[in-house]
Amino acid sequence: MFILILRWVIAIMIAFAFGKLVSKLKLPSILGWLIGGMVLGPYALALLPNELIGAAWYENIIHVLECAVGLMIGTELVWKRIRQYGKALMITTLIQSLGTFAVVSAVFGIVFTIQGIPLYLAFLFGGIALATAPAPALSIVREFKTDGPVTKTLIPMAALDDMVGVAVFFTAISIVARHLSSASMPVWMIPVMIFLPLVIGVATGIPAGFLLKKESTKAVTLTILIGTILTTAGIGFLCNQYLMSAPVLNFMLMGMAFSATFSNLVSEERLAQIIKAFNPILGVSMIVVILNLGAPLDYHAILGAGLFTAIYIVSRVFGKYFRARFGAKVTGMPITVQKYLGLTLLPHSGVSLVFTGIAVSTLSASAPDCARIIQGTIAAAAVINEIIAVIIAKKGFEWAGEFNKA
Repeated sequence: MFILILRWVIAIMIAFAFGKLVSKLKLPSILGWLIGGMVLGPYALALLPNELIGAAWYENIIHVLECAVGLMIGTELVWKRIRQYGKALMITTLIQSLGTFAVVSAVFGIVFTIQGIPLYLAFLFGGIALATAPAPALSIVREFKTDGPVTKTLIPMAALDDMVGVAVFFTAISIVARHLSSASMPVWMIPVMIFLPLVIGVATGIPAGFLLKKESTKAVTLTILIGTILTTAGIGFLCNQYLMSAPVLNFMLMGMAFSATFSNLVSEERLAQIIKAFNPILGVSMIVVILNLGAPLDYHAILGAGLFTAIYIVSRVFGKYFRARFGAKVTGMPITVQKYLGLTLLPHSGVSLVFTGIAVSTLSASAPDCARIIQGTIAAAAVINEIIAVIIAKKGFEWAGEFNKA
């Protein structure tokens, strides 16, 4: 185990160096961390072997760090700041999320009908496609100090998008599972998966807020914050083990709800102190989470990418961009949001791989051919899309004129 931990630490250091190198090329550091994960992962140099990535202790640490990364979203969800976009934000999120699901499902529905592939597979592709991975775009926000209408819309939308994604995907997979066999996920589990992380976060965020209200030293502030993050993640672990049929709770959503709760209980001056104290830990957490995101990506998948991969990437980009643009326009959001918000919503490999794993395990026994189609397509799309999406997301913020405004 010591050797595995040592290899992991070395990999983190190399990924950090990759990020610095990539930033010299005026590209987001996250691209270096992501590529570092692929190069160091089990499909290339294997400095991060499957033995490490599959270890329970490693997965638990990643979940805790995901919870910590959630603070980047939650600390921006101060009601005073977001209430001006409240209704418009909800409507735009639903239009772009459900619109992406409809576009991808419709395109694959036509293709699969022509090729004689079961139609239900199209809806699984749609369910996987609609979710957005918030970490990549948020790392760009952090690195390039972006601020403005696009940034202010993206941050809360990243959280809402995940909730809609969970609801739609698990509804689709439950219906497909019921169609294929008598065993399926109980309907009541879907709202539990959406709202339980939020309930856990709020439950730990309230006492954290009262503890953090009073100005304290940096050491005391960090002790309270780390202790309550560990408590939040610990409750998540227990719920995953004893309440869920599979460990599917979203820890980033927990961290978001936790930090949003305490952020609304402290003064803005105190919140700025808390964020400043936590920034170094957040920076390390971001690197490790993105490194873990890249490690399972097989660069060989690029060579094996075929028609389905191209269709998936193009239809998802079309759905995300034009549905977000339409939603922002009908709700009267600023012009920059209408033009560029969709570009910042393209990264999603972490979410897509989790959903794909669940879909493959559901289909492998009764529809192995469909399982192979969905696994091969998303594996290739995850590699190709993530590299392109990070670059496009960065350009979206740049074109919106939001660099170095924070």
